[in-house]
Amino acid sequence: MTATRAAILEEFGSRLVVGELAVDEPAPDEVLVRTVASGICHSDRTMQFGARDLPLPLVLGHESAGVVERVGSAVTTLEVDDHVVVAATPSCGACDRCLRGIPQQCPAPPAQRGDAAPPRLTRAGVRVTGFTGLGGFASRMLVHENATVAIPRSMPLDRAALLGCAVLTGVGAVTHRARIDAGDTVAVIGCGGVGLNVVQGARLRGASRIVAVDVLPAKLERARRFGATDVVDASVVDPVAAVHELTGGGVDHALEAVGRAATIEQAYAMILPFGTATVVGFSADDEDVRIPARSMLQEKRLQGSKMGSRHFRLAVPYYCRLYLEGRLLLDELISETIGLDDVNRGLDALDGSDGARSVIGFPAEG
Repeated sequence: MTATRAAILEEFGSRLVVGELAVDEPAPDEVLVRTVASGICHSDRTMQFGARDLPLPLVLGHESAGVVERVGSAVTTLEVDDHVVVAATPSCGACDRCLRGIPQQCPAPPAQRGDAAPPRLTRAGVRVTGFTGLGGFASRMLVHENATVAIPRSMPLDRAALLGCAVLTGVGAVTHRARIDAGDTVAVIGCGGVGLNVVQGARLRGASRIVAVDVLPAKLERARRFGATDVVDASVVDPVAAVHELTGGGVDHALEAVGRAATIEQAYAMILPFGTATVVGFSADDEDVRIPARSMLQEKRLQGSKMGSRHFRLAVPYYCRLYLEGRLLLDELISETIGLDDVNRGLDALDGSDGARSVIGFPAEG
């Protein structure tokens, strides 16, 4: 057994409690990672308040990077001391969806151990669950090999952590699902961490116009830094009408990074005939979308994107290269680096933030 210091959710809606847990030895297909940095994502905040019925106690966090401490006997892709990013979409690699190139839709991802196996994390002998099979708000993570990807040692790990969710989801949705072409016009609804990466993904693809839409002026100002050419404050104007006016009738692509029915419907209403609206935001189970049936005759498309719509083991090293070449903005995504004891302040800061991330930094010896 190894010890880890973790921020633990005891009850939905409550503050996280920092304490020590025991970590089991790696199974043959598992990797023990010493966490160096974990971004605080809005998904962690929504899970804190019970967006999904997850087992408690729970270690939140899913946007992390670190250094491999130990590997299981069957691990072939990693070695001790490798620098890695972990991701919430491990895949089995053998099912029809994996073989068809959509591993993010794997129906049986090897995220958690089976119920018959001993738990990865325990406190006084009681099972503790790591969110999405990771549990990144902890000084150590025991994860399946398929949830990791090695990255260059030249890549700063606090920046690399953001690649596992915000960047992967946002930039990937633009590149691999919406497939925006150079010269296309784009609207982005929601300019949090994922939305900002949608904006910069559109910039990287050469979009001619990028209209950022949000209800918080601070988020819109930050979106300009990531490549937005125009901004719309949806708290004071009708965003659909404003986008139509700015672009002369609509955009080729609208990407929604909020996860609400109203904003998904707005995204669809913003696109031109033969345009595409892509839903990136995570929606609650009771969100139902209504669109005019006749509008489908304009050959519009409404689609979704999950975790960048590409295998993260291909995407993350590429994003590392873009950052190291100065093309991908990551420094600008981080508002502050905090310690694990300040995790509740970091979660609170997501409410009404400007879209930037707080990142938890862990000492060299967790």
